[in-house]
Amino acid sequence: MKQERRRRQHQHRHHRPPPSRLELAMAHARDGGGHEEGAEAAVCLDGDSEAGEARGAGRVPPWRDQLTARGMVASLAVGAMYSVIVMKLALTTGLVPTLNVSAALIAFVILRGWTQALARFGVATRPFTRQEYTVVQTCAVACYSIATGGGFGSFLLGLNKRTYELAGEETEGNVPGSYKEPGIGWMTGFLFAVSFVGIVALIPLRKIMVIDYKLTYPSGTATAVLINGFHTTHGDATANFFFDFSLTYVGAGMICSHLVNLSLLLGALLSWGIMWPLISDLKGDWYPADMKESSMRSLQGYKAFICIALILGDGLYNFVKIVAFTVKSLLDRSRLKNAKKEEDMPVLDEIQRNEVFTKDSIPNWLAYSGYLALSVVAVFAIPLMFHEMKWYYVIIAYLLAPALGFCNAYGAGLTDINMAYNYGKVALFILAAWAGKDSGVVAGLVGCGLVKSLVSISADLMHDFKTGHLTLTSPRSMIIAQAIGTAMGCVIGPLTFFLFYKAFDIGNPDGYWKAPYALVYRNMAILGVQGFSALPKHCLHLCYGFFGFAVAANLMRDLLPPKYGKWVPLPMAMGVPFLVGASFAIDMCVGSLIVFIWHMIDRSKASLMVPAVASGLICGDGLWIFPESLLALFKINPPLCMAFRPSH
Repeated sequence: MKQERRRRQHQHRHHRPPPSRLELAMAHARDGGGHEEGAEAAVCLDGDSEAGEARGAGRVPPWRDQLTARGMVASLAVGAMYSVIVMKLALTTGLVPTLNVSAALIAFVILRGWTQALARFGVATRPFTRQEYTVVQTCAVACYSIATGGGFGSFLLGLNKRTYELAGEETEGNVPGSYKEPGIGWMTGFLFAVSFVGIVALIPLRKIMVIDYKLTYPSGTATAVLINGFHTTHGDATANFFFDFSLTYVGAGMICSHLVNLSLLLGALLSWGIMWPLISDLKGDWYPADMKESSMRSLQGYKAFICIALILGDGLYNFVKIVAFTVKSLLDRSRLKNAKKEEDMPVLDEIQRNEVFTKDSIPNWLAYSGYLALSVVAVFAIPLMFHEMKWYYVIIAYLLAPALGFCNAYGAGLTDINMAYNYGKVALFILAAWAGKDSGVVAGLVGCGLVKSLVSISADLMHDFKTGHLTLTSPRSMIIAQAIGTAMGCVIGPLTFFLFYKAFDIGNPDGYWKAPYALVYRNMAILGVQGFSALPKHCLHLCYGFFGFAVAANLMRDLLPPKYGKWVPLPMAMGVPFLVGASFAIDMCVGSLIVFIWHMIDRSKASLMVPAVASGLICGDGLWIFPESLLALFKINPPLCMAFRPSH
């Protein structure tokens, strides 16, 4: 009997079932685990999930089955819808919140509605797997990311004639003819030339980033949690959507944090409530009284360059901080690796995820060959589009880009902050100064777009790899989905932009469609060419002050105890109303107030429903853009319009 009991105990010890979520969470709490282990435990796949299916009757589908025609159609629908939404935000305020969760919810509704509609007609369809859903999400986000980061509201629009005129035709460096009007052909060609290089740049490093370094990539992990939640056996996630035709910024305010919205309000009060009235009273002293207000030598110059000072101060601080943090983390990791003598045994689910992630590997030689071929295309194509952009500028940018892409992707994995625009600004200033007065503005803007695009897409792809790792999705299908989505975006982005550009008064500083960052980026390029001589009287001193404020605010947020530091305003958000105006900040704060009250009433329900309601508000307004644009193209005014004008 004793021998039998010992035999059973021995079997029990050697054939334990894989640990449950509760056991992993208890072990994690007991051992004081870090971010990586916590993130893995949060999405650990056991009996009700894909790992359980793979260990049981089900199998993880091969990568070809994860790429389906219906999935690509759904990706196209979601990507096109969100391209319209983010294009409107980029051309009005320039402030685009992270919409990945919102897009995931809409994608889920479309996919679930698709299968249910076919079922009602008696058509048998297999349900979407989590891998297929992950591919749809990746493809859709890659599509509308081109509308967000393709430069339609910033560096590309900064090349047009209107922005050239707003920057001041008399301004040194803003030379005659240094503009290029938007065109569907050249914009599409430019995007195809620069957008695909980032996809292959860091493929050889994907295993190091995701498996070896175990970087958390919070956005990628959150997306995986959402997808896994849609595919549990405990019940389907449901959402109710409320649509309205004029509440985009209320919905955006519900998605953005309270701190972002309050920082916007503070910036609006400081600029439009205090500074601009005071500076306007100094007309004739600080700037000529007979000069147009839209000139860079008058009030518009203060608006643009103080906004630039806040953006640069905030961006430079975070750039230096994340680079230092990245270097320190790499050094610490190297020391730990050398000092560590024995590895903890990974849990069974992690072994399976790692196996799936490495099984469908992309050969390194293919990645290197692809990078070389795409770089050669860009070296020939971009100088043909812009004679100011010399071929050797492109070569130098693409020689540096993999290192810059690694820094950005590693930093994004640690902090969830994509610093691509700051890398782009560095390239803008360097190329503008290098190219000189005659070509600097155009070369700076184009070079900014080239570097920013590559660095941003590299970081986005790593987020997608993290999502794929946690949902057992093949990296090969993820890369193909990213490439298909990018190709969709390179076509849909310019078409969406021209829908707005032809229908509305884009770039009018006194209108609704201000596109503020187009002027900001052009003035940055002018600043890079000629230095501070472009600034009106006392503007440089104000810029110094606000640049210092941006650095000091970030230092306070990092050094103060969290209970105080969390109230320090965000300089980047404060800078937007300086140039755009104050009205949208009110709408954003209304969204924040709704979230605050909802959490006070019912916290658990608010956490579930706020993203859904915000998605409905944003998508409702986005859908209305199509008929609104058609009416505007035919010069048809709305039947009822309300306006408030002074009586005198």
